Amino acid sequence: SYLRIKSPIPYKWRKIGKEPLQSGMNFAYGGTGVFNTFVTEPNMTTQIDFFQTLIQEGVYTKHDLSSSIALVSLAGNDYSTYTSTNGSVEGLPSFITSVTNQLVLDIKRIYALGVRKVAVTALQPLGCLPQSTVVSSFQTCNGEQNTFVNFHNQLLQEAVVKLNNSTKDSAFVILDFYNAFMSVFNRQKDKAGSLKFQNPLTPCCLGISNQYSCGSVDGHGVKQYRICNDPKSAFFWDTVHPTQQGWAAVYSALRGSLNQLYY
Repeated sequence: SYLRIKSPIPYKWRKIGKEPLQSGMNFAYGGTGVFNTFVTEPNMTTQIDFFQTLIQEGVYTKHDLSSSIALVSLAGNDYSTYTSTNGSVEGLPSFITSVTNQLVLDIKRIYALGVRKVAVTALQPLGCLPQSTVVSSFQTCNGEQNTFVNFHNQLLQEAVVKLNNSTKDSAFVILDFYNAFMSVFNRQKDKAGSLKFQNPLTPCCLGISNQYSCGSVDGHGVKQYRICNDPKSAFFWDTVHPTQQGWAAVYSALRGSLNQLYY
């Protein structure tokens, strides 16, 4: 969540200082989801609990909240946990429904706490992550996985439309990560005509074999991974995370739709 702070802060928070709080506060934990995952960190419900505690302690006023934007991002860790625990393909649509239902409850709760604008990310094309495209030597996306991603995004879209119809201020905005990612993958050249990402599905950092991943070392501390010559030419850093240049390209694709966050 990103929150602007304008009012005096309680004594216990003064050691942090007002300026950092004015720039916003991040409640996210890498690897978490709306439900518990393999990462033993607070899930989204608990993260919102932390936010609510700060409100109750007077860190944020009603005016602060009403002039702030919350960014809620679900990256797919719930689904990787599901598949890693032998969740069946047949049961996946039901699980997707439970994930999106919980996500909608979470963004409704943030709105109820006083934040008047809540941005939530659509799920990126998980079937295009290198961890999925490795079987095709990073040439093609996994269409079946993306079908399930589209189901998630469709449910989220329908729910957000209903939420906005029930509020006067169209408080909920979806940031369309899916189409932003796909537009980058489908656009091989930038506006100047130079090649931007030669193969956007190929990661920059990769283990030297299936036994290793980006950052792996052996028992003697010897690197067991390779890094591409020019990270700026790669969209993905490792098998799941975009590079800084990759995120810049996604932002460029999203930029035209961001104005709706400020009205």
